Amino acid sequence: MEIQRIDTYADSRFSECALFQHGCFLVEGKPYEIEIISDFEAVVRGEEKEVYLKIIEEFRFYAPHITKFYNSRGNIIKEYSTVFIKTISLEEIQPSQFYDEEKIFAIQKFVHSANDIIIPVMPYKGRYISLDGHTRLYYAVLNEWKAVRAVVESSDVYIFDFVKEAQKT
Repeated sequence: MEIQRIDTYADSRFSECALFQHGCFLVEGKPYEIEIISDFEAVVRGEEKEVYLKIIEEFRFYAPHITKFYNSRGNIIKEYSTVFIKTISLEEIQPSQFYDEEKIFAIQKFVHSANDIIIPVMPYKGRYISLDGHTRLYYAVLNEWKAVRAVVESSDVYIFDFVKEAQKT
């Protein structure tokens, strides 16, 4: 089963909200979307319900703090253990990638305060490496917010190469 994540912000097959949250996928050419509705909940939509669990697993790579998934009728599809969300100073976070100017427009649609930002991070040498959410971090800097919320995760060693590249600029 081929799952393709949609990274554009305009696609008539999906809701604008899910597009801005990067929760849209094509599975065997059919559209599916996950829309975040709270700090830990999301709604899954799409034709074949047998595909939902695969899409949820793919989505959780980018949003591990989402632990409760519903179908469009409000029934629970999948629930994971609650994850601890902590507040971390921006000074403690080392980006591992660059931000994307195009994403700033989309982020403005659903990030209204520092409390709306939840990113996955990995502890490293008394600080944290951001594993995703680099444009959200940049948006926090633009707004002069001092901290964001994060979920502590792990990563493979490849992340250190990305960190070295990010530190060069």
